[in-house]
Amino acid sequence: MNMQVPPKRVEQNLRQDQPGLLARLRPFLIGGGALALILGGYWYFTHDVGGGNANRGRLQTAPPVKVAIAHQREMPVIEKTIGTVVANSTVSVTARVQGQLTKAYFKEGQMVKEGDLLFQIDPAPFQAAYDATLATLEGAKTNADRSAALLKQNAIAPQTNDNNQAAYDQAKANAEAARLNLQFTQIRSPITGKTGPILLQPGNLVSVNGLTAPLVTITQVQPIKISFSLPQADLPRIQARARTAQGLKAVVALHDAGGDQDLDAPVDFVSNQVAATSGTIELRANFANADLALVPGQLVDVVVQLASIPNSIVVPREAVNLGPTGPYVYVVDPDEHVAQMRPIKIAFDDGVNAAIVGDVHDKDQVIVDGQLRVIPGGKVTFQGAAGQGSNGQGGGANGAKRGPGRGKRGGQGQAGSPQNAG
Repeated sequence: MNMQVPPKRVEQNLRQDQPGLLARLRPFLIGGGALALILGGYWYFTHDVGGGNANRGRLQTAPPVKVAIAHQREMPVIEKTIGTVVANSTVSVTARVQGQLTKAYFKEGQMVKEGDLLFQIDPAPFQAAYDATLATLEGAKTNADRSAALLKQNAIAPQTNDNNQAAYDQAKANAEAARLNLQFTQIRSPITGKTGPILLQPGNLVSVNGLTAPLVTITQVQPIKISFSLPQADLPRIQARARTAQGLKAVVALHDAGGDQDLDAPVDFVSNQVAATSGTIELRANFANADLALVPGQLVDVVVQLASIPNSIVVPREAVNLGPTGPYVYVVDPDEHVAQMRPIKIAFDDGVNAAIVGDVHDKDQVIVDGQLRVIPGGKVTFQGAAGQGSNGQGGGANGAKRGPGRGKRGGQGQAGSPQNAG
């Protein structure tokens, strides 16, 4: 059974529900109106609606940036790596004769010279043995001389004389062995170096059967060498640099480790093979180590200059940005303060500065901080002072070596304002 609702009743019901519906829709209406006002205001202030009118034109807010000066100079191509200090010689001092250790003539950690007396083993038994061999030697010599005289007179058989001469030779050998054993009771340093801890204190019995530990270990620390490895990809440049007059030179940065000054020395060893596991080749350099700053086993930062790029445009690496089409820098016009994006190629990056190729020239101002807020072709404002820029002080194996990263260090230049740059 179908029932029809009169239209008049429907109209009355809608009229009764209208206040509740409006209450539910009110927040959406207010939010939509506010959003329309915000979008309209943003469009008004960001679009040129006034035909060039300054009050109704585009609102330009010049972002603050820091800039540095690009410099044209020689850019050293360097490699940085970690080197290990290696002693030229390390000797474990052991006894050559058995006996009681009676005295040590040095202090632990003392520098000793080759031939210095280190330990004394009780010499009494060896002195007695030597004296006995000397007595035997004297008797054997007398018999040998007498038999030689009798042989000339044909008073003895030649065999008897030969036996006496052999006994004399044997006595001489025994006496020499006894003398050496007596000499070995004084243990002397075989090299010049620094002593380690005394491993067997006086009063102990020294054995020569290989069961006892060495008495002390001496390490040669003057001179000393540093071993480091470079990628095999650098091998052509290593070989080419080694053939030049400058040669390869390794610089050890000791300032970061609290040393007085950085050390440098020529590389005098290049390995004859590339390590199969790491793909690197070993190099070594010898250092005088006059102040004993280098200790065997120590890890140090090593910088090696392999080549140089003459007349390159050098900027702080912070100025280089990576975009969809490759690296670029922002160059700021010094008069208009307008930032222009210039595509570049990176010739070399030493961890502090970068040698670049592109439409960037000497003395150009490049942005090193604040690039994310820069619009190409838009104006910028200079903020603060950040140093000298990439002015080329240092920048190589002998320059500042504070750059981060694996081994590509360079000059000291930092980002700076145009007033302080250069």
